[in-house]
Amino acid sequence: MPAGSSTRTALTALAAVGAVGVGAAVWGVGIERYLFTTRFHTLRVLPPGADPVRVLHLSDAHMAPWQHRKQQWIAGLAALKPDLVVNTGDNLGHADGLRGIRSAFDPLRGVPGVFVHGSNDRVSPTPRNPLRYFTGPSKANRDAAPLDTGALDRYLGGDLGWLDLNNAAGSLQVGGLTIDAFGVSDAHRNWDDLAALPPQIEALPEADLRIGVTHAPYRRVLDAFLGFGADVLFAGHTHGGQVRLPGVGALVANCDIPLRQARGLSEWTHLGRTAPLNVSAGIGHSIYAPVRFACRPEASFLTLLPRD
Repeated sequence: MPAGSSTRTALTALAAVGAVGVGAAVWGVGIERYLFTTRFHTLRVLPPGADPVRVLHLSDAHMAPWQHRKQQWIAGLAALKPDLVVNTGDNLGHADGLRGIRSAFDPLRGVPGVFVHGSNDRVSPTPRNPLRYFTGPSKANRDAAPLDTGALDRYLGGDLGWLDLNNAAGSLQVGGLTIDAFGVSDAHRNWDDLAALPPQIEALPEADLRIGVTHAPYRRVLDAFLGFGADVLFAGHTHGGQVRLPGVGALVANCDIPLRQARGLSEWTHLGRTAPLNVSAGIGHSIYAPVRFACRPEASFLTLLPRD
């Protein structure tokens, strides 16, 4: 082949690759991160004869005050009429993020709920090199500015009446059922205190259902939750990989959960016990990484039914 022809072929191929890359970036930054979706699941985990319980699982809003489309979409989820809200953390994405959270969550006022913290409920997000996620879970930035966690907790726990499960356990009544719930603060930052849970769980009333709630689905936490008798597990943190390859899935999870379980409903097994695990891919993203690719922002809606 003549040298000129080879050069033209190489340039054409390079241009095609560049065009695909630009197109993917435009889609991920400008389009897909606004394509909010709700994933629906059905689980048979309730006692025979129990009425269905509708659970709305929210995670990783990473809210900034100017994100009005996100706020309006979350607010609209109240139309699903959930019986219980499970919030797995990283609500804030900006120092003034609580203003947006109020707009998003206020329609859920009066619905029983539980919540735990992610790191971005306590410290602000910071710029990161995305390539470092391929070397293992991200490291804490000690220079990150603190957020007003107290104000967030007063809103979630006081105004909305949701149960704070940060290294804590509690009980609530939902649809005529007693649900025992326990959880930990962000295991990604080693803020989880699993040893604090057993005495609190033992003090709870006998329940129809036990749920375990964590922000980051680290194996040590999921294993412990099964040991504590959890019937269903809820987690967030992974963003579902945030950038996924079609046919491959998540490339990173930012924790030690298997990549195939970085998003959606699966099962977790430990020491002979198995329970459903729902890992939400989350609704938002860091303001320093405004992209989603093959991983739409999401909430989960789980209908719990009686066991067969």
